[in-house]
Amino acid sequence: MKDCKLVVGSVVLSKKGRDKGNYFVVVALNGDLAFIADGDKHMLISPKKKNIKHLAPNGEVLPVIAQKLQLKRKVFDSEVRSALRQFNQPSENNQ
Repeated sequence: MKDCKLVVGSVVLSKKGRDKGNYFVVVALNGDLAFIADGDKHMLISPKKKNIKHLAPNGEVLPVIAQKLQLKRKVFDSEVRSALRQFNQPSENNQ
């Protein structure tokens, strides 16, 4: 696992649970819990609560989304979906 610190706007990979293998963006942190959203199943209005030890940060931060979240500005689910699309795409070799 990479030794990356989680911050709001970080892109993370779920390691456990039903959503294992999917990428999310961290929208809030509270102790050992991260609130994550993908803009589709887990929207920004009701993010998924997940233990941070079940997440693997990939070292990427989405700067525009992070800045909007920190300034308490409106972030649309479509922005999150669009930003995460590059991470969730299956590799071209598997097709």
